[in-house]
Amino acid sequence: MNAHHDLSRWEQSHDYGTGNARAEAGTRWVLWITLATMIVEIAAGWWFNSMAVLADGWHMSSHALAIGLSVFAYSAARKYADDPRFTFGTWKIEVLGGYTSALFLLAVAGLMVLGAFHRLLEPQPIRYGEAMAVAILGLLVNLGCAAILHRAGGHDHHHEHGHGHDHGHHHQDLNLKAAYIHVITDALTSILAIAALAGGWIYGWDWLDPACALVGAVLVALWAKNLLRDTGRVLLDREMDHPVVEEIREVIATLPAGTHLTDLHVWRVGNGTYACAVSLLTHSSALTPLAVRQALAIHEEIVHVTVEIHHCDECPT
Repeated sequence: MNAHHDLSRWEQSHDYGTGNARAEAGTRWVLWITLATMIVEIAAGWWFNSMAVLADGWHMSSHALAIGLSVFAYSAARKYADDPRFTFGTWKIEVLGGYTSALFLLAVAGLMVLGAFHRLLEPQPIRYGEAMAVAILGLLVNLGCAAILHRAGGHDHHHEHGHGHDHGHHHQDLNLKAAYIHVITDALTSILAIAALAGGWIYGWDWLDPACALVGAVLVALWAKNLLRDTGRVLLDREMDHPVVEEIREVIATLPAGTHLTDLHVWRVGNGTYACAVSLLTHSSALTPLAVRQALAIHEEIVHVTVEIHHCDECPT
């Protein structure tokens, strides 16, 4: 039967734009730089007896894990992009990686808190000069990594629809954004370490070192909380409060008179891309699923549409 019919009008692409070679290359560079710096900071913090530098090193380990998960996600998404077992593509691999990274971050934050309280209760001498040098090195590395990821692109640009309405949707590479935020958070922790060491070195405030480590732990926990919220929302397909849902409803309202939306499901299948399943009840005998998909095509972030139409004469009397 297919040999006598052109099915292209009814078929839908399942390519949701996975893969970002430039971003993947950037995250790989940042991963290797971060791993090397992490080892230096943890060793130096232990050797020079600085809780702040040690905390910065452990925070950098969580940062390295997040970057590693980002690299893995890019690789896996590319490898399995054409695998039919992934119904809506492989994008959620990176989301699952981010969720796992957030759980690890919470554990690291807890260890940082325990270490800081131990140091407050049992102060130990700190070799401030050496520790300060390591903390400054960590900050410079973080700033360099941030520059690499920024050049990789994908940060804070908005999407403007072709029909002239800017809805302010963020069409970002969420995998790259997560890595970028991780680097910035790590840089802030390095700044806290430097401030703590400076205060202890100049004014003799030994308590400032573990105190700043506590502040760093709070930053890690907050980042983990936000990451859990964002990734959990995607994994649970909680998208029905997104502006794209209202856009779909607006399009349905422009269909032939007597057409009513009876069911709607919207979920994310990529960075800034969505799929939807629409169920309609209509009095129009001319309304077809193809016409509905063509009407929704004005919103290019809606990349996959499933339409179910019930005509009025099918309704029970």
